[in-house]
Amino acid sequence: MTRLALERHQVWIYLLAIALGLGVGSLWPTAAPALEALLWPTLVLLLFATFMQVPLLQWGQALRDRRFAAAVVIGNFLVLPLLAWTLVGWLGLLGAAPAVRLGVLLVLLVPCTDWFITFSQLGGGDVPQAMAVTPLNLVLQLVLLPVYLSLMADTGTLSTWPPAVLVPALLVVVVPLAAAAAAQRMLRRLPGADRIQNTLAWGPVPLLALVVGMVAAAQVGTVWQGLQVLPLVVPVFGVFLVAAALVAKALARWLALPTAQGRTLAFSLGTRNSFVVLPLALALPAGWEATAVVVVVQSLVELLGMAAYLWWVPRKLFAGAADAD
Repeated sequence: MTRLALERHQVWIYLLAIALGLGVGSLWPTAAPALEALLWPTLVLLLFATFMQVPLLQWGQALRDRRFAAAVVIGNFLVLPLLAWTLVGWLGLLGAAPAVRLGVLLVLLVPCTDWFITFSQLGGGDVPQAMAVTPLNLVLQLVLLPVYLSLMADTGTLSTWPPAVLVPALLVVVVPLAAAAAAQRMLRRLPGADRIQNTLAWGPVPLLALVVGMVAAAQVGTVWQGLQVLPLVVPVFGVFLVAAALVAKALARWLALPTAQGRTLAFSLGTRNSFVVLPLALALPAGWEATAVVVVVQSLVELLGMAAYLWWVPRKLFAGAADAD
């Protein structure tokens, strides 16, 4: 099996991992503390392998094509946050719990920095441009996420959490990010760097499968209860996927982007960075366990949505020969 094939069919791997996790958690509930302890180092490995796919040291490339960079920034950090805020308000009117609304906000506010590159490649997008904007997307989301949450989330609830609650989650993100940047700098001087990078690129899918399996096993009761929110959040995530693609079409037309870049923009706006926000969701106090369930559900809905994108984006939304522009 090739890595592209593995990534294209990853949703079934995650579903199997969740099913196995629920089975293990139901049969051996005493294993939950050990699984929770193993979850955090596994998350560190997952994020390190993920960040290694982001060209963290290649900042200049992101701004070489300013029209494409502008489309990515406007779409991901202006238009889609407003859409996410609107959708969360809709959930509030439907009576969704604060933990559910927070999960939706967390995952919809941060654009993907890894597997959207794979889907751009599969969908006939501009892969070099996809890779070029990933450092920009990553840094902007880390800087702006606290700002968005302070404006959009239930600030009365957030203010009651002691800072120590989120410190482990922040370390889980910052430490592998710094380690990946240092590793990329070191690899520049080593022969066979491409081979090492390609080997690490196999890591995110099995590691995320291990993480969601551990979450399901360690919090089996919460996961079963969380299934009750599916009728609320799945339509929201579906609306987001459709709206994100239409926003990409409008921005591409406004900025006169080539076809391949328009496709890449659609995959950038349609995919979210569940890897980065999952540690934050898992670190929340008791009573907020549903937030992590919502994040996992979004990633599954998104992957199914990407299967639809692979047909819709190159054949209908941005039809035509990408190399003709």
